[in-house]
Amino acid sequence: MCGIFGFVGNRSAAPLLIEGLRRLEYRGYDSTGLVVRNGSLQMFKKVGKVSELTKILPNHIEGKMGIAHTRWATHGPVTDSNAHPHMNMDESIALVHNGIIDNAKSLRNRLESKGVELTSETDSEVLVHMITIGLNSGQEPLEAVRQTLMRVTGTWGLCVLFKEYNQIICARNGSPLIIGQGVGESFVSSDPHALSQHTQNIFFLEDGDMAIVSSDGIDISRLEGGSSTTSMTILEDEWGEADMAGYPNFMLKEIHEQPEALRRCISGRLDKSNGSAKLGGLKLEPVRLRNSPHVRLIGCGTALNACRIGQLAIESLARIPAVAHVSSEFRYNDPVINPNAIHFAVSQSGETADTISAVKEIQLKGGDAHGIINVVGSSIARLCGQGVYIHSGPEQAVASTKAFTNMVASLLLFAIRIGRTRSFSRERGRNIIENFERIPQLMETYLSNQGPIDEAVELVKNAKSILYLGRGLSAPVASEGALKMLELAYIPCLAYPAGEMKHGPIALLEEGSPVIVIAPNDKHREKTIASMHECKARGAKIILIHEDGDSISEEADISIAIPACDSLLSPLLSVIPTQLIAYKTALALGCDVDRPRNLAKSVTVE
Repeated sequence: MCGIFGFVGNRSAAPLLIEGLRRLEYRGYDSTGLVVRNGSLQMFKKVGKVSELTKILPNHIEGKMGIAHTRWATHGPVTDSNAHPHMNMDESIALVHNGIIDNAKSLRNRLESKGVELTSETDSEVLVHMITIGLNSGQEPLEAVRQTLMRVTGTWGLCVLFKEYNQIICARNGSPLIIGQGVGESFVSSDPHALSQHTQNIFFLEDGDMAIVSSDGIDISRLEGGSSTTSMTILEDEWGEADMAGYPNFMLKEIHEQPEALRRCISGRLDKSNGSAKLGGLKLEPVRLRNSPHVRLIGCGTALNACRIGQLAIESLARIPAVAHVSSEFRYNDPVINPNAIHFAVSQSGETADTISAVKEIQLKGGDAHGIINVVGSSIARLCGQGVYIHSGPEQAVASTKAFTNMVASLLLFAIRIGRTRSFSRERGRNIIENFERIPQLMETYLSNQGPIDEAVELVKNAKSILYLGRGLSAPVASEGALKMLELAYIPCLAYPAGEMKHGPIALLEEGSPVIVIAPNDKHREKTIASMHECKARGAKIILIHEDGDSISEEADISIAIPACDSLLSPLLSVIPTQLIAYKTALALGCDVDRPRNLAKSVTVE
């Protein structure tokens, strides 16, 4: 979603701004722009990718200070005028904004009644005109921004540049903003990893923080007045440079990175001697695990599908109630929070606005939350202060693959840990752990011999819709497979527990309809076969993901075998063919697999 990058220093700003925008491209966006201060404020913005913006830039732009933005449209269509930055009428102030201003409509009406001409349909533009009014009344830049923000409701990650002042004013409320301090220069970004090549000295602004950023330093204060307690953090260099390493795109690279990513996730966390798992970051003592009344797991999209697998695994191993919740619905349903319960907030980016709001609701009502997060130092990680980093490394493709498997793995580790404190034996635990250690190798085995994926693509690429089915732990895998196909190839998909298929979705089936079935050799096998027969009787074509050597393959039109493993761990393997089918279908249809239309990697608005 929307990205911000800014620079103040003694180097030419424009090349740094462009490079910063390129590092934010993975988040998803539809237009881009920048403004550089060089005696005046020189602005350029354009619909499309950063490459389109570079086509309209002069060969050289003077100026050692600037701000830049990638926009993901919320208010107003995708047009050049709606792209950021936004400037005031005399072009003396420019602004970039992430987030949503809830009372923008009334503010627009008030500004227009005062004769202000707004040139965009965005909510963000009102801010630059309000700041102008404050500055014209004699306020200093920081105070003008402060007074403006006191009059608006909503969320913001904000950078403001002034023609007459050698500084950038920044502010955060509900949308991430990070400041990096170098030697005689400073940087601003909505993503810490866009700063990693410039400095490791980072300030993660907290909600309510404001900052004056200049080449001389960084001064952080509070919106309500007074100084901030935000301190410098040394950014861990875990992610390093993101490159394609010889792959044609990030999506395929990240699918093939899953074995090594899983090894990082489980390394040091498998307690074979006790048949358990080590998750010290959770800060949950055995007595808390044993006495907790229930577990709640909260996520969106891919993270929600991981939560649903975690829910089933926790209930199975620990015999404790567990529920997976949709983050965007959670706080609005006025949930009853038991402070003794265990809550997990699951997010790859750690910046998902809906999940952040859910965490705040839990904390407001006396509970605590634990993060299952990929990005170190992200908002959810800092808000929770406890949890598990999944260690997937950088995931540049918008559609998640390796982060999904590591989210699932982390929740399975927790299920093993809480299960050992409550119900199942050390021997059962040891068996699971031994099987867990083998999963990365089994992933590699499958990826080296993927089966008839291309045949499956031929069957689905021109379909009106695709039905995905699974039972038990495989039902959320079916949902994740359907989500990948929707995201990458834009084909309508439905995912259902296989037994529920006959209660509605069966009406969609006709001669040749593709049905993708996930059926590991578990306790649901026979019932899944029955559901397949119901589909075949209506003319459907079955694409079956099954364990190698299982005779269930005879029931399919196209059978894709994965290595056999403990049924608890099967989602870590069975999801990979669904990723490959979606990936190759998207390629066959000419879709951009790394940057699907309308999607954002980090969804930072509610």
